Amino acid sequence: MVHLKKLAMHCYMGIDIGTSGCKAVVFDDNGEQLAAAYREYDILSEKEGWAELDTDEVIEKCFQVIRESATAITPGMVSGIGISSQGEAFTIIDHRGKARCNAFVSSDTRAKEYVTHWTKEFGEGKLYQITGHTSHPMFSLFKLLWVKDYMPDIWQEAYKILCFEDLLEYRLGINDPAIGWSLAGRTMLFDVVRHCWSNEILEKAGIKTSQLSRPLQSGSVAGYVDKDIARQLNLSEQTFVVTGGHDQPCSALGAGTVRPGMAVFASGTVECITPAFEIPVFNEELRRNNYCTYDHAVNGLYATVAFNLTGGNLLRWFRDEFGQREREIADRTKSDPYQLLLDQMPAQPTNLLVLPYFTSSGTPYFDTSVKGAVLGLKLSTKRGEVLKALLEGLAFEMKLNLEILEKAGYKVNELTAIGGGAKSSVMNQLRADIINRPIATIDTTEAGCQGVAMLAKAAHTLEDIDDIVEEWISPASIFRPRNPDFYHERFQQFKKIYHLLKQGIAI
Repeated sequence: MVHLKKLAMHCYMGIDIGTSGCKAVVFDDNGEQLAAAYREYDILSEKEGWAELDTDEVIEKCFQVIRESATAITPGMVSGIGISSQGEAFTIIDHRGKARCNAFVSSDTRAKEYVTHWTKEFGEGKLYQITGHTSHPMFSLFKLLWVKDYMPDIWQEAYKILCFEDLLEYRLGINDPAIGWSLAGRTMLFDVVRHCWSNEILEKAGIKTSQLSRPLQSGSVAGYVDKDIARQLNLSEQTFVVTGGHDQPCSALGAGTVRPGMAVFASGTVECITPAFEIPVFNEELRRNNYCTYDHAVNGLYATVAFNLTGGNLLRWFRDEFGQREREIADRTKSDPYQLLLDQMPAQPTNLLVLPYFTSSGTPYFDTSVKGAVLGLKLSTKRGEVLKALLEGLAFEMKLNLEILEKAGYKVNELTAIGGGAKSSVMNQLRADIINRPIATIDTTEAGCQGVAMLAKAAHTLEDIDDIVEEWISPASIFRPRNPDFYHERFQQFKKIYHLLKQGIAI
């Protein structure tokens, strides 16, 4: 057991390693945000279906945001760090600690050829009962099988297989890194009930337990930052690191959604709703619709994720492809190009329907071949209408997920919006209108960083996490639904699009 050394004054840093960027936020002992830093990076796509991040670039930018945010306060004041990470992405490290490949992110589908036959050989039901997940090429298991066959030289040099949480720990000087239970769960190599790597899966896949990090409950102390590295980053030489885990449960904690019936609505690169529940549940309705069961960031709770892999990246795509003028204006006036685009959307609902699968789909379909669609275009259609229709399509998709979850026995009564999309009142109101239930916001959009910073404080002070949630989280606004009748009809039409297009029937 690691014993913590206490400093006279305490600040806690949360780090969130996302698909499109990383951020670090420093909070004081009362949860007040003191400093923040962010860096963006690009997804690399060398071939169709490939989606990678340059691992060394990501870690370097993590170091940059740590240094910048730590320097913005009195250097050496950060007592502890928690790390929240995107799921599934991994990097193979050799004995020298060098990254031997890029990280394959969630939307990478190159391993789809392995999903059906490997799952059948192992046993679909058995795999689900162990991992709480249904098979999809996004998961580390299948990508590692691909690496074995298509990158044999790299596979032979695989000393460690690290997700971004434990990789950052490793780079910070923790030679025996740990991984939060929830992030371990997203690899499909982990037993989510016994909380250990599954020997049966590892043996079948040809992976050694020694190649993987120690799985620990969220909020466990993984170790201390190396003293030389700490000095370079303006951290205390006594800075400890706690396990956080998968970004969605960490964000749920940071938003205060820590009781059954509550869920966080994260609007980042991926759109994701994460409800909390008290026991691990495995039933046919959840399995058939690809809803997982795995650990929450709060001890004793479990979670599922209802998500669309096309989320905020769709808004970014629109900005990059159709918002050049707004980007130029924003550069000149120091304004937000996204807000300039959102201001052009019509006040009324559009007459367009969008199937928002501009990457492969998430829940409920897990379809890697589906394509996005915009239906109802006319010569009179304005750019602002198209943008609003894209956002309507994203909201319809999440409404569909909530409807299926309710049929499976998980009714979500309270939604709290977080992430970049939660900064926009226009987008929050649109979601509330379409989902037809209130959506609350909190006084920080950096819930992922806040959640793991809470875990760091709890490890340091031994306070109950519920007490820290009560102290740190303050409500901001509530957006109540409007136009329910119109969107109800449009939603019924939306639910037909996927199946009709899949069958090749013209609409």
